[in-house]
Amino acid sequence: FLLPALLCLLTLLLPPLSLGAPTSPAEPISQAYSLALYMQKNTSMLLQTYLQYQGSPFSDPGFSAPELQLSSLPPAIVSFKTWHALDDGERLGRAQGAFLALTQHLQLVGDDQSSLNPGSPILLAQLRAARLRAQGLLGNMAAITTALGLPIPPEEDTLGLASFGASAFERKCQGYVVTREYGYWTDRAVRDLALLKAKYPG
Repeated sequence: FLLPALLCLLTLLLPPLSLGAPTSPAEPISQAYSLALYMQKNTSMLLQTYLQYQGSPFSDPGFSAPELQLSSLPPAIVSFKTWHALDDGERLGRAQGAFLALTQHLQLVGDDQSSLNPGSPILLAQLRAARLRAQGLLGNMAAITTALGLPIPPEEDTLGLASFGASAFERKCQGYVVTREYGYWTDRAVRDLALLKAKYPG
C-alpha cells in the first residue's frame, strides 16, 4: 500500500503540465540566436572547403555563380523592404521551410560527395555538422513558434525526384548552391532572431 500512496503524493506535489504556450518566448529565442551566431562563423569555411574539393571551375580563385539556383530551395536574399514588411509568423515560417529544405539538401550533398570525393573526410564532416546544426536550429524555431502560439508549418519532402540521375557536374553545381544558400539563410536567421530578441527581451 505504501507505493501507491507515495505515487499519489508525488502526483499532488508535481506542478500541473502546461497545455498552453509559455508565458515568454525569450528563452527559446535566445537559444536559437546563439546557435545561429555560432553557425554563421562556420558557413564561409564550409563553402570554401566545398569549392576546394570540386576542381575547376569551382576551385578557381574568385569563383561565383549567383545565377545558379535550385527550384527546390527557396532563395534567402530578398530586399530589405520585402523582409521588413513580413510579420513574425511569416519570417519564422519562411525560415523553418528553408532550414527543413536545407537539412534534406545537405544530406543529399553529403551523399553525393561521398561518391564524388570519398577521400575528403574534412568536407564530409563539415557537411554533416552543418546538417545537424540546421536541424538544431529548426527545433529551436519550432519551440519559438509554439511559444508565440503560432501554427507549426507541416514538414515536406522538398527534394522529390529532382536530383536523381544528375551528372557529376550537375551534382557539384547543386552542392555549390546548397552550401552557398546555407550561408545566406544563416545570415538571414541571425537578422530574424535579432529582431525577435529585441522584441521579447529576457
